[in-house]
Amino acid sequence: MHLIKVDPRALKENPDRARQTKSNPQADALMLATIKAVGIVQPPLIAPETGGGNGYIIDAGHRRVRLAIAAGLEEIEVLVAEAANDNGAMRSMVEDIAREPLNPVDQWRAIERLVALGWTEEAIGVALGFPVRQIRKLRLLANVLPVMLDQMAKGDMPDERQLRTIAAASPDEQAEVWKKHKPKKADPQVSWWSVAQALTKTRMLAKDASFDDELAKAYGIVWQEDLFAPADEDSRYTTDTEAFLGAQNEWMANNLPKRGVLAETTQWGEVKLPPKAERIYGKPGKADHSAWYLDREGKVQSVAYRMPEQKKPKGKTGSAAGDTTTDEAATADAVVTTKPRPDVTQNGRAMIGDFRTDALHEALARAPIEDDTLMALLVLAFAGSNVSIASGACDNPYGHARLERHGVRLIGEDGKLSFDRETLSQVVRSVLIDVFSARENRSDSGIVARVAGDAIGADSFLPNMGTEDFLSCLSRSALEASCRDTPVLPRARVQETRSALVEHFKEGRFVHPAAQFAPGAEALAEWMARNRVLAEEHDSTEKVGGVSNPAELGSDDPVDDIADVAGEDAEEDHAPPTEDDIEPFREAAE
Repeated sequence: MHLIKVDPRALKENPDRARQTKSNPQADALMLATIKAVGIVQPPLIAPETGGGNGYIIDAGHRRVRLAIAAGLEEIEVLVAEAANDNGAMRSMVEDIAREPLNPVDQWRAIERLVALGWTEEAIGVALGFPVRQIRKLRLLANVLPVMLDQMAKGDMPDERQLRTIAAASPDEQAEVWKKHKPKKADPQVSWWSVAQALTKTRMLAKDASFDDELAKAYGIVWQEDLFAPADEDSRYTTDTEAFLGAQNEWMANNLPKRGVLAETTQWGEVKLPPKAERIYGKPGKADHSAWYLDREGKVQSVAYRMPEQKKPKGKTGSAAGDTTTDEAATADAVVTTKPRPDVTQNGRAMIGDFRTDALHEALARAPIEDDTLMALLVLAFAGSNVSIASGACDNPYGHARLERHGVRLIGEDGKLSFDRETLSQVVRSVLIDVFSARENRSDSGIVARVAGDAIGADSFLPNMGTEDFLSCLSRSALEASCRDTPVLPRARVQETRSALVEHFKEGRFVHPAAQFAPGAEALAEWMARNRVLAEEHDSTEKVGGVSNPAELGSDDPVDDIADVAGEDAEEDHAPPTEDDIEPFREAAE
C-alpha cells in the first residue's frame, strides 16, 4: 500500500460499494466546508482496475472524492491497495461500518452482493462479527421487493414484525400487494401495517405438532425456519394449514384412548362436549371420558368429562296382560299355598328396632369406648343404609357413595369388629375421601370441607393453575393481581397478559388465592354462630338416660358416673345399686 496524488475526476466509482443510500445534505455541506478549509484529512482508498483497465477504482471514500471535485481540487492524495478478489466489496463494507453504521437496506444489499461474489455465510459472519443466523436473516430481508427496499432506504421503515411478514412472502405476492398500497404523491408514507396484513398467512408451528416426520412427509408438509424467532427454540413452521390439521387429526385418531372421543370446537375455540356431559377440572376417574380436539393454534388438547348415570326404566316384571293361564296359575298357587306365621310379626320387629335404637344411643352416650373403636364405629355409621352421601370421589356425582365397602374391612369372620391400627387408618382416610367434597355440584360438602383441607395442609396438593384454561376464567383485575409477585407486567391486552403468565408458570406453580382452603373469617363466623344456636337448642331438649349432657355427670370415669346415677335412682326406690346393674357397662368398657 502506497500514497500517490491523482486527479479525483480520474477515479472510478466502485459498483460494489456497500453504502448505496444518498448521504445527508447537511453532512455533505459540513464535509465540503472542511475540505475547502483544510483539505482531505483521511485519504480515500483506491485499487487498480481489474479486467484490462489501467485506471483506479475507489474502495472507500466515494463521498470524499465527490466533495473534493465539488470543492474544485485538482489533485488529492489517495492510498493505493492491491485489488481484492471481490472487487473490494468486503473492504468497502467493513470501512463503512467502522465509520458509520450502514443503512439497513444497504446492509442487506451488501451481504447479498458478497454472497454473489463467492463469500460464504460463515465467512461473512466472521469478517463482520455477526452470528450466522443474523447473516441468514439479512439475506432473507434482501428478498424484499426492490421498490419496497427503495422506500425503506428513504427512512420509511416498517417494524420488525411487519418486516418479517413481508420478507416471508414471495416476490409475486409482494408485487401484487404493493400495487394497492404503494405511496401516493399526496401521502408519501406507506401503511406498512396494511402491507403486512395483506401478506399475512396462518402459520402452524412444528413445536405444536404431535405427529412425527413420517406423517408430515405423507401429508407433504415442508417446514420453513422463522429466522426472527429466538435461536434457542424450534422456530419451524408451515403455511399449509390444511395439511397440518389433517396430520394432527390422523394422529389423534391413531392415539385415541379407550374412553376418548374426537370433539369439535365452537367458533370461539371451545370444545363441544356431548349433551348433558359435565366437564371435570380435577383428577378424572376410571369411568370418566376424554374429548380430544384441536385448538385455534392447531395444538392437540384434551379435556375430561363425565356422563350422568342412566336411570333404570321403571316397571313391574311379571306375566303379560294377555297370559291368562299364568295369572290363573298364580292365583291358584296363592290360594292353595299358605305362609306360616313368622316368629316375630312386623309390629314386633318395629318395636325391636326402637328398643335397639334407644339402647345403642344410650351406650354411645354413656359407655366407655376406646378411640380406635370410636373411629371404627364412625366408619360403620357412614356405611349405614340410612346414610346417603353425594360423593365427590364417585365416578358419577348423580349417584351415591358406597361406603359399605369400607365398613366391611373392619368386621371379622365372626361378625365382630376386628382390625389393626394401620387398617383402621386406611379405612378412615378412604371414608373421608368419599365424604368430603368441594365440587360445585350436589356433592359439595360446604365450608366443613374447606376447614378440613386447611387443617391437613391440602393447599400444597393443589395443581398448577397457571394454565390457559384457568386464567381465561379470571377478570382483568384478577389477572393483573396475579402478576403482583412475578416479573410479568400487565399488558394492554388481557390475552397478552394471560399468555405471559402461562409462559411464566409453565415450569412453576400458581395457586389463585380464591382456591385456597382456608374459609373467610366472616363466612366461618356466620356458619359457626348459626350452628351453635342449633346445637344449644338440641342439647336443651334432648335427654339421654335422664341427663341432659353426659359431660354433666360430674366424673371423668363413665363407670363412676353410671354408678352415681344408679345410686340416685336406688335412693328413690330405697334400694342400693347392685353389681349386676353395673356389670354390663364394665363388659362394654373392656
